[in-house]
Amino acid sequence: MGGAANTSKTVIQANEPPRKHTPGLVNKQIPSRGRLLYIVNDAAFFLSHRLPIARAARADGFEVHVATPLSPSVDLVKAEGFFFHPIPMSRKGINLFTELRTLVAIVRLYRRMRPDIVHTVTIKPVIYGGIAARVARVPAVISAVPGLGHVFIARGVRASIRRFLVKTAYRVALRQRKGKVILQNPDDCTAFIQSGLVSEQATVLIKGSGVDMKRFVPQSEPQGKPVVLFASRMLWDKGVGKFVEAVQILCRDGVDARFVLAGESDPGNPAAVPKYRLQSWHDSKVVEWWGQREDMPAVFASTNIVCLPTYYGEGVPKVLIEAAACGRPIVTTDTPGCREIVRHDENGLLVPVRNAEALATALRRLIENPILRHRMGKRGREIAEKEFSVEKVVNETMEVYRKLLA
Repeated sequence: MGGAANTSKTVIQANEPPRKHTPGLVNKQIPSRGRLLYIVNDAAFFLSHRLPIARAARADGFEVHVATPLSPSVDLVKAEGFFFHPIPMSRKGINLFTELRTLVAIVRLYRRMRPDIVHTVTIKPVIYGGIAARVARVPAVISAVPGLGHVFIARGVRASIRRFLVKTAYRVALRQRKGKVILQNPDDCTAFIQSGLVSEQATVLIKGSGVDMKRFVPQSEPQGKPVVLFASRMLWDKGVGKFVEAVQILCRDGVDARFVLAGESDPGNPAAVPKYRLQSWHDSKVVEWWGQREDMPAVFASTNIVCLPTYYGEGVPKVLIEAAACGRPIVTTDTPGCREIVRHDENGLLVPVRNAEALATALRRLIENPILRHRMGKRGREIAEKEFSVEKVVNETMEVYRKLLA
């Protein structure tokens, strides 16, 4: 998604009854903590990556509002009892008229509802939400950048120009009178500070979006052929092509395993793998394409190894945290974000980016060694519980909210 992540879009089920409200209206009674507004480019992403934080904020006394483009997932946001505000925002490309329309709509939203804190997530919401906050004089702004995303790793002249424009916009949007920038790994923190996008004092490191350790639990490996899972949005930058190349190498060498892709193409992303290509791979039996899956704990339980050879510009990929929580060994690239959750030879294997041969070698090592898989899976669960639980992420984020209001 315009920034990513990537990760499986698993919606956390509600653990409390929804609160009824009239959509679009703001309570006249001032909430005890204040009004908190989330601006996200996709309602499904809000549900999969920010819902536990929003629930905790409401429980702490905030009046919670959510602004996203319209989509089928909006009904689930409303069912949670949050105030919902539709905003015009395109995740694909840049059109001057469309982008200006988005910026104006956000300024008007701020002036109408007068939030005490705005929490923006991913590139466009961070940039437009941040600029609009300066125009509308929003008291406090949190900018969450879940990875550098496609724009920072794309190649070519047009990509370089776009990267320059994005960095310039970041400099404007992130310099708030009272604000914090949440980044998910130390490499991104360093990159943002050294590029002059944000001061060191304004940065906060919160590793990932957290995973429910009671929902994602270890289970015994399935019997039979080992199953290797690639679960993500189907983007070239996520390493889908390199995964398929590695599979072809393993099949050529007679390695006996099944290889699965779980996830859909993302038409809103310029690096999306076309559906016809995914279907072609499936039909030729190179890999099995399972499409979008909402039952990720069951998916992990049916597999032996999880692989994500990404070079996308990740924060901390949620799918890798989920895999570790489920006790599955991981093969991923030695890149920022991925090496936060995967420690080489402890709970998985790290390989160079865009290297199908090295990827195939690492996968073969795990496919042929069930004892190693078990040891790495057990260690992965320990790391996930200690460092990446949803409770830890919620508590750290709530602390940022409280400090900004102090």
